[in-house]
Amino acid sequence: MSVGAERGYDTQGFVAGVRALRITPHVAAKDRFSAIDGRTTRHGGYAVSQRRRKLVEEPFGWMKTIGGLHKLRHRGKAKAAAIFTFSCAAYNLVRLRRLLTEPSPA
Repeated sequence: MSVGAERGYDTQGFVAGVRALRITPHVAAKDRFSAIDGRTTRHGGYAVSQRRRKLVEEPFGWMKTIGGLHKLRHRGKAKAAAIFTFSCAAYNLVRLRRLLTEPSPA
């Protein structure tokens, strides 16, 4: 089992805690003083995890910059949930448009 996380979780405490739970930390490694060592990065699963992490982060980045979630202008859980749902639906429509215009693989 593994857990993926962004670069901010590349700390000795987090990595040691995850390994104590017998879970492999697939944390984006810092350039210097990384807590992630060769035990993790040498496996092919780590590279796959980092590529998949990018796919997960893309919608959230779009929703923050274009979808208006960088600063909510509404108060309350119900209104925030509605804005989030609306932003997710808008992202899916943009993505659907892109998927429908791509040529299918031969």
